[in-house]
Amino acid sequence: MRAWREEDLQPFAQMNADPEVMRHFPSTLQAQESDALVSRYRAQHAARGFTVWALQVVESSRGAADFIGFTGLSIPGFEAPFAHADPLVEVGWRLDSRWWGMGLASEAARAAVAFGFDEVGLPEIVSFTVPANEPSWRVMQRIGMTRSEEFDHPRAKATDWWQRHVLYRMAAGDPRT
Repeated sequence: MRAWREEDLQPFAQMNADPEVMRHFPSTLQAQESDALVSRYRAQHAARGFTVWALQVVESSRGAADFIGFTGLSIPGFEAPFAHADPLVEVGWRLDSRWWGMGLASEAARAAVAFGFDEVGLPEIVSFTVPANEPSWRVMQRIGMTRSEEFDHPRAKATDWWQRHVLYRMAAGDPRT
């Protein structure tokens, strides 16, 4: 995990435009939307000391790569329809599909959660996704999060396929795996 670089913008935009990578999200993103996310992540880091970081692979069975996606901690951009600690902080990840299946999302998410609890002092971290996104909720389980409930995403309309979400959570004192 590392700070975002200007050279990350183009591969990040390509990843966010990939229908396979974005199949569990409301839509793919245009380059401007992708760039705006990076700006938001940088601003959050400056304001709070944590963010969603770029992921780089130094060495693996598939070689090395300067940018493979992201993981980290963020403040959701909506009013949560569920009880939560203050501040509400989510751990999330998104990897280029060439890097799926190697355990990298779990490894990076564990590091982000450890940073949130050990360095930032967060009382709780949540994560959520649509129920069909089994790979993501499996990561949530692997890192020690517990399924809490389901909720309707406040930004979704009643007719949106992505309205329903599953919520996982972990408190600072919970065992980590």
